[in-house]
Amino acid sequence: MARTAGSHAGVTGPRMRAAALKLFARHGYAAVSMRRIAAEVGVQAGALYSYTPDKQTLLFSLLENHMEELLAARMALPASGPALARLEAFTRFHIRFHLERPEAVFISYMELRNLEPENFAVIEGLRRDYETFLETILRDGDAEGVFAVPDTKIAALALIAMLNGVNTWYRADGRLSLAEVEAIHWDMVRKAVAAA
Repeated sequence: MARTAGSHAGVTGPRMRAAALKLFARHGYAAVSMRRIAAEVGVQAGALYSYTPDKQTLLFSLLENHMEELLAARMALPASGPALARLEAFTRFHIRFHLERPEAVFISYMELRNLEPENFAVIEGLRRDYETFLETILRDGDAEGVFAVPDTKIAALALIAMLNGVNTWYRADGRLSLAEVEAIHWDMVRKAVAAA
């Protein structure tokens, strides 16, 4: 079968993913058609089906890719050592990683509801892997006597929610530098889990 005019294998696939990410973040998954994504890319709608079988698969692949990148990048964090130092490294990492990917973060939370059950289960499992990493730090800190966390799962989810909030308001040209924002958040995270 001949390739659609304007479609190039090494270019169209990545452009399709970038366009879908932008459009899903801006307008929502339900409001964006494959035809609209194709128009953004500059190809006919049929050309997209060489790269994805349907819109659901495209959404799933965007969310899965985001989580796999997050988990791969997290591997650079220390897995052992004092829990306080590991928690600080996690806090700073989480803020930096997510600030560089605002659209991916937005759809990762807002569009989970649009995943079919089997796709949701995969993404939920990847998210659980990330949350478990933080829970382990909190449990270790509790065992070391430096943290006092009555429920590590709730504490991990609360900390992640607080850190994710930076994406909604931080601006590089704003009042505070990224280093200052990280330092303030680290201070709040430390105080939130500190042993009395």
